[in-house]
Formats: sequence, C-alpha cells, structure tokens
Amino acid sequence: MSGTIDYRVEDGLATLTIDLRDRPMNVLTPEFLRELAEMIERVATDAAVRGAIITSGKASFMAGADLRDIDGIFAISSAEDYLNRELSFGAILRRLETCGKPFVAAINGTALGGGLEIALACHYRLAADVAGSVLGLPEILVGLFPGGGGTQRLPRLIGVGEALRLMMEGRQIKPAEAAKLGIVDQVVAPDELLRSSRRWLNESPDPVQRWDRRDFRFPGGVGQSNPKFCETFMIGTALTQKKTQGNYPAAKALLSCVYEGSQVPIDAGLRIEQRYFTEVLLDPAARNMIRTVFINKGAADKLARRPVGIPKLRVSKLGVLGAGMMGAGIAHVAAVAGIEVVLLDRQTGLAAKGKSYSEGLLAKRVTAGKLDADKAAATLARITPTTDYGALGGCELVIEAVFEDRAVKAEVTRRAEEVPGNQAIFATNTSTLPITGLAEASTRPERFIGLHFFSPVDKMPLVEIIRGRATSDEALAQAMDFVQQIRKTPIVVNDSRGFFTSRFCSAYLNEGTTMLLEGILPALIENGGRLAGMPVGPLALLDEVSIDLSYHIREQTRRDLGDHYVPASNEAVITLFHEKLQRLGRKNGRGMYDYPEGGRKRLWPGLTEHFPPVAEQPPLDLIKRRLLYAQALEAARCIAEGVLTDPADGDVGALLGLGFPAYTGGPLSLIDTVGLPRFVAECDALAAQYGPRFAPPTMLREMIATKRTFY
Repeated sequence: MSGTIDYRVEDGLATLTIDLRDRPMNVLTPEFLRELAEMIERVATDAAVRGAIITSGKASFMAGADLRDIDGIFAISSAEDYLNRELSFGAILRRLETCGKPFVAAINGTALGGGLEIALACHYRLAADVAGSVLGLPEILVGLFPGGGGTQRLPRLIGVGEALRLMMEGRQIKPAEAAKLGIVDQVVAPDELLRSSRRWLNESPDPVQRWDRRDFRFPGGVGQSNPKFCETFMIGTALTQKKTQGNYPAAKALLSCVYEGSQVPIDAGLRIEQRYFTEVLLDPAARNMIRTVFINKGAADKLARRPVGIPKLRVSKLGVLGAGMMGAGIAHVAAVAGIEVVLLDRQTGLAAKGKSYSEGLLAKRVTAGKLDADKAAATLARITPTTDYGALGGCELVIEAVFEDRAVKAEVTRRAEEVPGNQAIFATNTSTLPITGLAEASTRPERFIGLHFFSPVDKMPLVEIIRGRATSDEALAQAMDFVQQIRKTPIVVNDSRGFFTSRFCSAYLNEGTTMLLEGILPALIENGGRLAGMPVGPLALLDEVSIDLSYHIREQTRRDLGDHYVPASNEAVITLFHEKLQRLGRKNGRGMYDYPEGGRKRLWPGLTEHFPPVAEQPPLDLIKRRLLYAQALEAARCIAEGVLTDPADGDVGALLGLGFPAYTGGPLSLIDTVGLPRFVAECDALAAQYGPRFAPPTMLREMIATKRTFY
C-alpha cells in the first residue's frame, strides 16, 4: 500500500482504496493527489486492466480539501501561478474520465466536496445505503465553491436548476435522494457495494462520459433551448445579491461558472471554472471564512483551550434558577442533550410556564416530522418545574438566569449554596455584570463562573464562558465540558464589565444610534448595517435587545463606577426613548420601529422629527466603515485589556453570537485584512471627525512598529 491509496488488481479489475494514514477521514492532500494521478496512469496504461473501482478504506468515502492546511490552500501569488500548476485536481479528474478505461465510484459513506467531485468524474456511481451517510458540495459555506469540476459535471448530470440549488445552499443529501436526482446511479446494501461495482464493469462498462458524446444534451436544456434557463439566473442573481449584499465573491462566481460553463463544451467549462476559482482564492473572504468558520470554530468545539489534567465532567442533573426566556431555553437544550433539569422559579406557575416553552418547541418538531412523539415526551419529562431549592441536591451544575440585578442574583446564589451537600459549580447567565463582583455572594468563588447564553438559546450556537478572578481551572474545564455536552460552541474570556460579546454588541448599537443624533437618515443607517453584512441594522437590533435593557445596564454601570463613569455618545437617545417616549422596542411594540399587529415592522416616522436629518448625508461606504470599525476597535481593546486572550475567541464569538459578517472572518481578521497601518490611519481620521471612541488602542500602534498581526 502507498501512503494514501491501496492498489490491487483482480480478474482484470483494479480497486483503488483510499485510506489516508493518521487521518480519521479521507481528505484531499498534495500526497493523495500525486498518488491518485499515478494510479490513474497505471489503470490507463496497463493492458491487463479493463476497468477500476474507487472506494474508501474508512467508514466514510471522502471529504474535500484539508481545510486545516489553510496556508497550503491559499499559497498562490497570482492567477497565473495557480492556473499553470503541473498537478491540478481538475486535470487529474479529467484524465480519469478520458483515459479510455471505465471507473466506478463505490461510495461507501459520506462523500463531500472534493470527495463527491471524484465520484462525479467516474463513469458509474454506486452509493451504499448507510445510516448517516450524506453527499454534497458544501464549499459555499466556507467561502469557496466546487473547484474540481463540480460546477460543470453536476449540472450536466441533473440539470442547471437542481445543481444550483444544491451548490448555492451547500445542501447535503442522503443517498436515496441523490439517486432520485441522478447524482448516483444505484443505491445498494453496504455488503453489495463492491460486488455490484464489479458486475457493472464486467457486464456493461462504458468509458465515455455522457457529456463527451456528440449527441449529449443538457438535462432540461440550456440557453435559448430552455425558456427557464435565463429566468433561473435572473432570479438566482437577485436572490444571491439580496442574501450576500455582494460581500461573498464565491456565490457570484459560482453562478457565473454554471451560466458560462453550461453553454460551452466540458473542457471549456472546466477552464472557466478554474479561472473563477482562482479569483475566489485570491480574495481574502475565503481565507477569512475558512480560518474562523471551520478551523477556529472546530478547535473551540473540541475544547482546544480546556485546562489539561482535569477529569471530564458529564452533567447528569442540572439546576436552572429562573424560568424566564433564558432559563427556559437553557433547560430545553439541556433536556434535549439527555440531562435531568430542575427548573426553579419563585412561583409554581412561572416554573411550569418555563417547562411549557420546551413543550411548544418539541411539539413543533413532532408536527414537522423531525422528532418521534415518544422521544419528545421523554425529553419533556426530564424537566422538573419547582419552587423548592432542596430539589437542587445532586446537581453537578447550577445556572442562575434571573433578572439582571446584583441583589437578586446574590440572593439566589446564597439560597442555592445552602442546599446540603451541594458542591455544584455555580454559573451565572449575566450578560454584563462582572463575574468577580457577583462571586462575592458565593461561599465558593473558585467554583463560580459565567455562562452567557444567547437568545433564543435553542437556535444560537454560542456560549461565552467568563472566568472570574477567583474561578479555578477545574470550574473552567468542567463548564467547557457542559457546553460541549449540550452541543454549543464555547469561547473563553476573562472578566470585565460586559465581557466581550456585550461590549462588542454595544459598540454597534451605540454607533447606529449616535448617527441618529448626527442627523443621518434612519433608513441609511439600517441599510448601511445590512450592506456591510450584518444580519440587521443597529436600530432594529436595539429594538430586539430592548431599549429598556440598555437603559438599565447603563444606570447600573453608572452606579457601580460613580465618578469614573464615562457617558456613551448615544446617551441622549436612550434617555429620550426610555424616560420620555416609553418606546422600549419590540417587547412593547414601540421602539425605533413600529410593530403593527398583523403587519410588517417599519421605521417609526417620529425618528426624523426628534432627529432632523442634515442636508448633506454621508456616503454609504462611510456608514458601513463606521459600523464595522466601531466593533473591530472594541474587539482590539478587549485583546489589549486581556479580556480576550486569543483572537480566535473574538472572531468566533463575533460571528456565532452576534452575526458579524462571515466574509470578514471576524473583527480581528478584518483588521488584518485591511492591514494594521491602514486601519489605524482610518481610525485616527474617524476619531478626529467623530470623537475619541474611534481612537485606536496603543497596542495596535505597537503591533505596527513590530510588524505583528493577529494571525
């Protein structure tokens, strides 16, 4: 056996079994590509070999490129450098399908990305009927698109419309659906896979792909032969622009590949694909997304920053104090993960209402056919609503999710710790109050930690873990274990007022509302946020967070800091809406937007009355820059202050918890992409015009002087 492929010949048929050593899953590597090219040549030039089977020696067939080798993937200096490579994946697959010998893909498990592209280049495809097995081309999800012929072969197999839907969504499908669409020719039992492959090679082998025949016709037709062809791309382009705001080059390039490539012969189409793929590789968006969305998120999911040498905790019983929206959500995700939950509130009715939240979510899944009714009932039965603190006995972890008030939190902490024999780790779900101060109410501050969930808990993938000054390594490690147990992604930050995510979010809200004070049109502010890549504009987000919460946090901060309190630039806006207008946001149907019953929300017309627009409005690019840079600066300050100790935590947290644009890779990746000298110079200019909130921290200037970057 070679390093990556086992090559065997029996009865004139070669079997190429892909099995990368020291890898849990087969992936595309330079070594594998070299060996694949060599094996194809062996099949093509050996007169004793009539055909070949490509399969896998692992449980899955193959994934795509090894995205952990980010430097290798993007190690190109120019388009010419990439296009003129001697050994390209696309060229290897083209040699496979035109070498004159028939190849069968025996897909024994999941085939994604480049793995599926290998199968598409084969002349016949069989997939094993294996539970959990999926096929797909999900490259768009990490800022790329299929670059090994996938944009040309898949449309030629199943038609332009279906192929685009799969590739643009990055959707993964089961073997049965793949067969129905025509992606695979046959689905067979696992123990029949190789036997059926040999049968096809012995009985009806055809070494010529359908698209290499003179009589080939595109499924459904293309160009003028298919009236829906132009309509597909007109609608697809509009939807893509609406979804991406032009910030994700891979989506536009994918559309162009399919549109142009489908109207020319396959070899010309493959050259078109390579040209666009090269352009995407040269754009920083793909590198940024792969690093944060795949590599750094993957490391966080695997608890890469967990303190070593501490026994792993598996929570069997969880206490949740407070059955409001956050507490009910935490109870739900814990019960879904198989954990017994004590859901405690001051009144029986409130605790029961918290449990009913899970009942509603589970019922929706049952109705949609996504969950068995018996499993739903078992999940719901794991939640015990109560008012009795004694029920917390035996909990390994207790999470407090009560009102954002220091006195209330201190009271429930004290009562929970009074339960006999309760040595549980105690966590608070506060979003802004410093953990070290809250831990003063605890008799075990070393076992006190922050677990900041995001709403709605069942949908939001992030948990911000905040380490107080006294928090032990054991408490940190085991809190991380719990977050992994409930299938969330943790980031770890040090204690400060607002931690990382709340400070980061506040910078966005503050800048948007400060623009109101400056007389910038509300619609321009909102559009600027969305066009920059944020999920919603800052005014809409403030309504969702609720204006009264921002007001109460501000007042608590003012009381805590006293003479050291520094007013934010948007204070007049928050004061007006809370104290005089009583417009609190979506929660009372009146905020920056109006929320008419049965209608769509719309910006409140009174905004322009209270904040008259200036005659000369700023350019859109300046609005976008201010909104993004305000957040990036706050992330940099968190690094400078030691709140963030790893830029990956900041970038992953910004994307997963707050919807910061994925094409940037996160706020700290954005600074690297812009370039530190340019970023600092632009911030200096903004500070001179708009105030000290744009003044860059000294750390950034020191990084320029020492030629350092975040990555």
